[in-house]
Amino acid sequence: MTVQTTAIRPLTYSDLPQVLAIERRSFPTPWSLSMFVLELSRPSSVCLAVTEEDREAHRGRSDAIVRVMPGRSSQHRLLGYLICARYASDWHIMNIAVDPSARRRGIATALLEELFARAGTNSAYTLEVRTSNGAAIALYERFGFRGEGVRKRYYQDTGEDALIMWRLGREPPAQR
Repeated sequence: MTVQTTAIRPLTYSDLPQVLAIERRSFPTPWSLSMFVLELSRPSSVCLAVTEEDREAHRGRSDAIVRVMPGRSSQHRLLGYLICARYASDWHIMNIAVDPSARRRGIATALLEELFARAGTNSAYTLEVRTSNGAAIALYERFGFRGEGVRKRYYQDTGEDALIMWRLGREPPAQR
Protein backbone atom coordinates (compact mmCIF):
# COMPACT_ATOMS: atom_id res chain seq x y z
CA MET A 1 0.00 0.00 0.00
CA THR A 2 1.37 3.42 -1.00
CA VAL A 3 1.05 6.08 1.68
CA GLN A 4 0.24 9.56 0.39
CA THR A 5 0.82 12.96 1.95
CA THR A 6 -0.21 16.35 0.69
CA ALA A 7 2.45 18.70 -0.70
CA ILE A 8 2.37 22.34 -1.70
CA ARG A 9 4.66 23.60 -4.45
CA PRO A 10 4.82 26.06 -7.35
CA LEU A 11 2.26 25.43 -10.08
CA THR A 12 3.86 24.46 -13.40
CA TYR A 13 2.80 24.30 -17.03
CA SER A 14 2.74 20.50 -16.79
CA ASP A 15 -0.03 20.83 -14.16
CA LEU A 16 -2.37 22.59 -16.56
CA PRO A 17 -4.30 19.54 -17.82
CA GLN A 18 -5.28 18.73 -14.22
CA VAL A 19 -5.89 22.41 -13.45
CA LEU A 20 -8.31 22.67 -16.38
CA ALA A 21 -10.16 19.55 -15.22
CA ILE A 22 -10.59 20.98 -11.71
CA GLU A 23 -11.55 24.35 -13.19
CA ARG A 24 -14.35 22.73 -15.24
CA ARG A 25 -15.65 20.85 -12.19
CA SER A 26 -15.50 23.94 -9.96
CA PHE A 27 -16.81 26.90 -11.96
CA PRO A 28 -19.74 27.49 -14.32
CA THR A 29 -17.46 29.61 -16.54
CA PRO A 30 -13.94 28.13 -16.27
CA TRP A 31 -10.76 29.93 -17.20
CA SER A 32 -9.24 29.02 -20.56
CA LEU A 33 -5.83 27.42 -21.01
CA SER A 34 -4.47 30.72 -22.34
CA MET A 35 -5.54 32.54 -19.15
CA PHE A 36 -3.54 30.11 -17.02
CA VAL A 37 -0.54 30.25 -19.35
CA LEU A 38 -0.57 34.05 -19.16
CA GLU A 39 -0.59 34.08 -15.35
CA LEU A 40 2.11 31.41 -15.10
CA SER A 41 4.32 33.44 -17.45
CA ARG A 42 4.24 36.57 -15.27
CA PRO A 43 7.39 36.69 -13.13
CA SER A 44 5.62 38.58 -10.36
CA SER A 45 2.73 36.10 -10.00
CA VAL A 46 2.52 33.54 -7.22
CA CYS A 47 1.06 30.32 -8.61
CA LEU A 48 0.75 27.37 -6.22
CA ALA A 49 -0.37 23.75 -6.42
CA VAL A 50 -1.37 21.21 -3.79
CA THR A 51 -0.77 17.60 -4.79
CA GLU A 52 -0.81 14.16 -3.31
CA GLU A 53 2.78 12.94 -3.01
CA ASP A 54 4.48 9.72 -1.95
CA ARG A 55 5.31 10.03 1.74
CA GLU A 56 8.73 8.46 1.12
CA ALA A 57 9.66 11.45 -1.01
CA HIS A 58 9.48 13.61 2.12
CA ARG A 59 11.64 11.42 4.38
CA GLY A 60 8.93 10.51 6.85
CA ARG A 61 7.60 14.01 7.56
CA SER A 62 4.22 13.79 9.20
CA ASP A 63 2.96 17.32 8.40
CA ALA A 64 -0.53 17.39 6.99
CA ILE A 65 0.77 19.58 4.15
CA VAL A 66 4.48 19.87 3.43
CA ARG A 67 6.31 22.45 1.35
CA VAL A 68 8.26 21.29 -1.67
CA MET A 69 11.17 23.23 -3.12
CA PRO A 70 10.58 25.33 -6.27
CA GLY A 71 11.05 23.48 -9.51
CA ARG A 72 9.90 20.14 -8.17
CA SER A 73 7.38 18.50 -10.40
CA SER A 74 4.90 15.81 -9.49
CA GLN A 75 3.04 13.15 -11.43
CA HIS A 76 0.61 12.76 -8.58
CA ARG A 77 -2.94 13.98 -8.41
CA LEU A 78 -3.46 17.74 -8.25
CA LEU A 79 -5.89 18.66 -5.48
CA GLY A 80 -6.01 22.44 -5.77
CA TYR A 81 -4.30 25.58 -7.01
CA LEU A 82 -4.02 29.32 -6.46
CA ILE A 83 -3.15 32.11 -8.89
CA CYS A 84 -2.22 35.51 -7.45
CA ALA A 85 -0.93 38.47 -9.47
CA ARG A 86 0.87 41.56 -8.23
CA TYR A 87 -0.44 44.93 -9.40
CA ALA A 88 1.59 47.95 -8.21
CA SER A 89 1.82 47.44 -4.45
CA ASP A 90 -1.20 45.13 -4.03
CA TRP A 91 -1.78 41.43 -4.68
CA HIS A 92 -4.90 40.23 -6.52
CA ILE A 93 -6.01 36.67 -5.89
CA MET A 94 -7.24 35.80 -9.35
CA ASN A 95 -8.23 32.16 -8.97
CA ILE A 96 -8.32 29.55 -6.23
CA ALA A 97 -9.94 26.16 -6.58
CA VAL A 98 -9.95 22.78 -4.87
CA ASP A 99 -11.08 19.60 -6.60
CA PRO A 100 -14.64 18.90 -5.38
CA SER A 101 -13.57 15.44 -4.17
CA ALA A 102 -10.85 16.98 -1.96
CA ARG A 103 -12.76 19.85 -0.35
CA ARG A 104 -13.04 20.38 3.43
CA ARG A 105 -9.48 19.07 3.99
CA GLY A 106 -7.75 22.42 4.58
CA ILE A 107 -6.33 22.72 1.07
CA ALA A 108 -7.59 26.25 0.36
CA THR A 109 -6.40 27.29 3.83
CA ALA A 110 -2.93 25.88 3.10
CA LEU A 111 -2.81 27.66 -0.26
CA LEU A 112 -3.64 31.01 1.34
CA GLU A 113 -1.13 30.45 4.16
CA GLU A 114 1.59 29.66 1.63
CA LEU A 115 0.67 32.71 -0.45
CA PHE A 116 1.03 34.96 2.59
CA ALA A 117 4.34 33.28 3.52
CA ARG A 118 5.70 33.95 0.00
CA ALA A 119 4.21 37.37 -0.74
CA GLY A 120 4.23 38.76 2.80
CA THR A 121 1.74 39.19 5.60
CA ASN A 122 2.18 42.96 5.50
CA SER A 123 1.04 43.18 1.88
CA ALA A 124 -2.44 44.19 0.78
CA TYR A 125 -4.58 41.59 -1.02
CA THR A 126 -7.83 41.83 -2.93
CA LEU A 127 -10.19 39.42 -4.66
CA GLU A 128 -13.70 39.09 -6.05
CA VAL A 129 -16.03 36.30 -4.97
CA ARG A 130 -19.58 35.41 -5.94
CA THR A 131 -21.99 36.84 -3.37
CA SER A 132 -23.64 33.39 -3.19
CA ASN A 133 -20.36 31.61 -2.27
CA GLY A 134 -20.75 31.68 1.50
CA ALA A 135 -18.08 29.04 2.13
CA ALA A 136 -15.43 31.02 0.25
CA ILE A 137 -16.47 34.29 1.90
CA ALA A 138 -16.19 32.68 5.34
CA LEU A 139 -12.73 31.32 4.48
CA TYR A 140 -11.51 34.72 3.34
CA GLU A 141 -12.96 36.41 6.43
CA ARG A 142 -10.99 33.99 8.65
CA PHE A 143 -7.86 35.37 6.96
CA GLY A 144 -8.83 38.98 7.64
CA PHE A 145 -10.49 39.84 4.33
CA ARG A 146 -13.41 42.25 4.58
CA GLY A 147 -16.10 43.12 2.06
CA GLU A 148 -15.44 46.59 0.66
CA GLY A 149 -17.90 46.82 -2.20
CA VAL A 150 -19.88 45.01 -4.86
CA ARG A 151 -19.32 44.69 -8.60
CA LYS A 152 -22.84 44.49 -10.02
CA ARG A 153 -23.46 41.68 -12.54
CA TYR A 154 -19.73 40.84 -12.52
CA TYR A 155 -20.20 37.18 -13.48
CA GLN A 156 -21.36 37.08 -17.09
CA ASP A 157 -22.63 33.48 -16.94
CA THR A 158 -25.36 34.25 -14.37
CA GLY A 159 -25.27 38.02 -13.95
CA GLU A 160 -24.43 37.49 -10.29
CA ASP A 161 -22.74 40.22 -8.29
CA ALA A 162 -19.19 39.89 -6.96
CA LEU A 163 -18.23 40.91 -3.45
CA ILE A 164 -14.93 42.84 -3.52
CA MET A 165 -12.84 41.83 -0.53
CA TRP A 166 -9.63 43.36 0.81
CA ARG A 167 -7.06 42.21 3.33
CA LEU A 168 -4.82 45.07 4.32
CA GLY A 169 -1.25 44.51 5.47
CA ARG A 170 -0.75 43.75 9.13
CA GLU A 171 1.98 42.77 11.53
CA PRO A 172 3.02 39.13 11.51
CA PRO A 173 1.36 37.08 14.32
CA ALA A 174 4.65 36.86 16.28
CA GLN A 175 4.76 40.68 16.58
CA ARG A 176 1.17 41.27 17.74
